[in-house]
Amino acid sequence: MKRMFILVAIALFIVGSLFAEEAILIDFSKLTADIVANQDNQPTQNRATAMDYANVAGGSFTTEQKTVMKTSLAITNWDVVLASSSRTVGNQVNSYTLEAPSKQWGTVMGVRIHFPVENWNSWAIIKPPFDIPAFEPRAEVDDDGNIQEAEGDGITGPSRFEEGYGVVKNVGTIKSIAVNAYGLNFPHSLSAILIDAQGNSQTVFMGYLNYDGWGELRWDNPGYITEVRNRELRLYPLYPQSTPFVKFGGFFIQRDGAKDGGDFIGYFKDVKIIYDKAVLDTERDIDDESLWNIIKERETAKKVWEMERFGHEQVLRYLESQKQATENTFTPTPTNNE
Repeated sequence: MKRMFILVAIALFIVGSLFAEEAILIDFSKLTADIVANQDNQPTQNRATAMDYANVAGGSFTTEQKTVMKTSLAITNWDVVLASSSRTVGNQVNSYTLEAPSKQWGTVMGVRIHFPVENWNSWAIIKPPFDIPAFEPRAEVDDDGNIQEAEGDGITGPSRFEEGYGVVKNVGTIKSIAVNAYGLNFPHSLSAILIDAQGNSQTVFMGYLNYDGWGELRWDNPGYITEVRNRELRLYPLYPQSTPFVKFGGFFIQRDGAKDGGDFIGYFKDVKIIYDKAVLDTERDIDDESLWNIIKERETAKKVWEMERFGHEQVLRYLESQKQATENTFTPTPTNNE
């Protein structure tokens, strides 16, 4: 009997030691523009997160047009979406992101949001240029943004957007979230948006930016149960369930109408999470996936769906950019002598 108690204690210790996995969900210092130069020979896209949406554009575009249908998670590509009541032309034009040089971190994300100066509540979402895909395989990207899938595990291998590019897989219960943000004494609140494998979005309040300098805003899950004995223990089929994940959906900034409006400036380095593993990594006798290919079929279908959704939106943006007026002044009216 005593031996049984010792074995149980050892098992509880081992299970407890598996808690508190830490990972960087997104690191903005990795999202600098380093490929696809513009007319001024300045890079515009990020190599590690480059995406090509020409395949879903349709057959009505020329080859030349399809070669420029590329985007990425480069910092300057991120969108700032204001509340509908604040979305005037002036406010929207003056709300954007850019690369900010930091003495401590190198390059970080800088954000300018122009809130209304009137005394009403408002908010803004800083969101990636596309829904970060969870099933995009590893790839090689050249200086022109051309993508070639790397050899390896393919769709069932590690995602191209893991390791600090917006996706963390095998996530069970999240214990803590931390955002490394630079405060400039603004009274606005900051929340982080996380999206799970079912597409559910969770907005987590991190705190206020009313401080000066770099600081870590942290959220600790009040429902997290540390003691294993108090947890509800369940057994789930190990195959063919896909590994759950979380991905970064953006930041949510709220402005209180009683506080000062106008320009808000903020800087962000990264978002980190501490979490329980959803599935333990074990050495199994039979390679289930190599026999049945169920997960590959499912994740391939999800990847196609993600790509179609992402590509159609980007094509619409491309068409809008092509229709946009480029003239800044009127052509001078010729005189009678000309």
